[in-house]
Amino acid sequence: MNALKDTLKNKKKWQDLPVAAQVAIIVLSSIEISLFVAAQVDITRRPAEQIRGGKLRWRLISLINILGPLAYFKRGRIPAASEA
Repeated sequence: MNALKDTLKNKKKWQDLPVAAQVAIIVLSSIEISLFVAAQVDITRRPAEQIRGGKLRWRLISLINILGPLAYFKRGRIPAASEA
């Protein structure tokens, strides 16, 4: 129990982080959220026949940090005839 209290006491607060770290967190978070939203919009608009493995599967996979949406855009989409 004491170890947990010590961990909580030593936890850094946002204002304790260097400005460069704060900026990096904001930029990476923005990229992650943008990729997630873009993947969800694409899954919604794209016909099921153009998605490998099903829409629900890729919706769940896209919840995995930055890697999920990137995997969807790389592996999950089947290009339409006009895109190929």
